[in-house]
Amino acid sequence: MIDKACTVLITGASSGIGLELAKLFARDHYQLVLVARSREALEKLATDLKTNFGASAMIVVVDLSLHQAVEEVASFIDQKHIAIDVLVNNAGFGDFGYFKDTDWAKEEQMMRLNMIALTHLTKIFVRKMVARGQGKILNVASAAGFLPGPLMAVYYATKAYVLHFSEAVANELKGTGVSMTILCPGPTASGFQQMAGLEESGMVRGKKLPTSASVAKSGYRALQKGRTIVITGLKNKCMIELLRITPRFFVRNYVRRYQEDRNS
Repeated sequence: MIDKACTVLITGASSGIGLELAKLFARDHYQLVLVARSREALEKLATDLKTNFGASAMIVVVDLSLHQAVEEVASFIDQKHIAIDVLVNNAGFGDFGYFKDTDWAKEEQMMRLNMIALTHLTKIFVRKMVARGQGKILNVASAAGFLPGPLMAVYYATKAYVLHFSEAVANELKGTGVSMTILCPGPTASGFQQMAGLEESGMVRGKKLPTSASVAKSGYRALQKGRTIVITGLKNKCMIELLRITPRFFVRNYVRRYQEDRNS
């Protein structure tokens, strides 16, 4: 429970981890600004949060992979005279397949959303937070950010960017009253797999994946404690620590085998 009404801005709030994070913030009486592409899904979420938690939620319907989209969000915040106390950069998606075969337009959209929009939103709001001497940022990266990713080369690279960018900024923010937390989940039960075309990959098929709710809880607790990096799941933590000292050629081959279609 927080002592006063604070406002959180959550991107990718209409489903998966973003939706579950919205519930956690609403439970603790934050005011919410929910950002996603689907008006219908956002309106339903805002209604549910009001009904279940009495939370106040505003929605911004925008595709953050498009040029000027971040400026639209910033303009909305300015027009409403809202101070954002917590920024959650959750929006993102992936793609699966050989790089030579995957669609460039989709990959460009992925890079704009996963990296550029996240960086631009962080730039805008971290300045205001530092000026006030308080604030929190949660950037959703991935356990994939620690690895090269054959068959998901661009996605893994975008998450490596999020991880390393966020770690660096977290260090710069020491002593400012503003914290940066990086959430690094492994494969999670959400709409991500369907959008990325991962249903038949060895990463997903036949496996019981952690729920979006459990991942969101881990990220939320870490954010409130001001932790810098949280890797969800003991298996993911052990794998990442082991692969740090493993020859890179082995790591690349391991990820390739892990992700290959079991029917191939």
